[in-house]
Amino acid sequence: MLDFIVVGAAQAGLAMAYYLKEQRKDFLVVDKESEIGASWLNRWDSLTLFTPSEFNNMPGMQFPAEKGHYPSKTEVAKYFKNYVDEFQIPVQLNTLVQNISHHDDHFVIQSSEGELKARNVVIATGPFHIPYTPPFSKKIDEEIFQIHSNYYKNPGQLQPGKAMVVGAGDSGFQILDEVSQDERGVYFSGTTDVKVLPQEILGKTLWWWFTKSGFLSFSRDTWLGRKISKSRQPVIGTDVKEILERQNVEAVGKTKNAEGELIFTENKKISDIRNIIWATGYRPNFSWIEGLELAKDGYPKHYRGVSNIEGLYFIGLPWLHTRGSATLGGIKKDASYLADQILKNNQLN
Repeated sequence: MLDFIVVGAAQAGLAMAYYLKEQRKDFLVVDKESEIGASWLNRWDSLTLFTPSEFNNMPGMQFPAEKGHYPSKTEVAKYFKNYVDEFQIPVQLNTLVQNISHHDDHFVIQSSEGELKARNVVIATGPFHIPYTPPFSKKIDEEIFQIHSNYYKNPGQLQPGKAMVVGAGDSGFQILDEVSQDERGVYFSGTTDVKVLPQEILGKTLWWWFTKSGFLSFSRDTWLGRKISKSRQPVIGTDVKEILERQNVEAVGKTKNAEGELIFTENKKISDIRNIIWATGYRPNFSWIEGLELAKDGYPKHYRGVSNIEGLYFIGLPWLHTRGSATLGGIKKDASYLADQILKNNQLN
C-alpha cells in the first residue's frame, strides 16, 4: 500500500509530488492523459501565459526562460516534462480515477487501470472539470458548428461563414481577437463592460505590481480577499476596445435562447450564424469522491486544502487560499503548507 496517491499531473500535482519526495513518502501520481503537460497542450494553439517567466517557478526548479518572457502552452508542457525527469517523479499516465472511497485507515481508488490503495490522497485535478454550455445550445440546428473553448484550437476548425463567440472572460476575448483577424463576420455575445489590465505598467509587468502590492497574497478568509474573490476578474493583456471596434465585429449582448437557426440575444435576433464558440467556463465535478462535503459553489469544503476526510487533501483549486493559488508560480506556497500539515499529522499518528 502506498503512502500517497496524487490525482493529477499538472502544476498542482507535480508541486505536491516535489514535497512528498522531500519527505521520502512512497507515492504515485496518476493522470488520465497520455502525456505530461496535456492539460496545457489541449488548449488553443495561440495560448500564452499572463504571467512572465520569473513568476512561473515551481518548487525547486526555475522556469527556463529570460525575465519578462510570456511562455506558450508548449513551453509550459516542456517545463512539466523536465520537472518530472529532474526530480524522478513517479507518474502513471492513461489512468482515469473513477471513484475514491475511505476505508478505516486507507483509501481505495478505482481507476481505468484497476484498483489502487493508499493511506492518503491528494486531489490535484484543478478547477476545470466539465465544460459548460447553456442548455438551449441543444436546440440549435445541427448545421451550425458548435465548440467549447476547451476544445477550440484555431480558426481552421470553423466552417465558412459568420461566427459567434460567447463569453466575456479572458478566453472569450482572446478567441474573439483571433477569430476576427480575417474578414469573417463575428458576433460577440457577453458583457462589454469589463475591466481591462495591461500586461505591463510603467515598464514593470502586471505581476510585479501584484506581488509588490500584496494583491496575490490576500487570504480568502479576510474581508478584502472575500471581496476580490467574488468580484468579476479583469481581462488581462487583451485590447478589448480595439477588438470590439473592428468593422467585422458586432457586440449583441448576452445570448438568451435559441431555436434551430435562430439565436436570440439581448440586442438582436440572429439567423446567419454558422459557428459558435462557447467560452462559457466550467462546472466542478467531485461526485466520484465518496463522503465529501461540498460548498454551495460545488467545490469541496476545506481549509487550505485540508478536507473533512482525514488523509484527503486538495490543491490547485481556485482561491484555495489566495488569488495566487491559481497561478503556476503561486502553487508552491499551497504545496509547502500542505506538506507541513502532512508532516504534523504523521507526528500525531
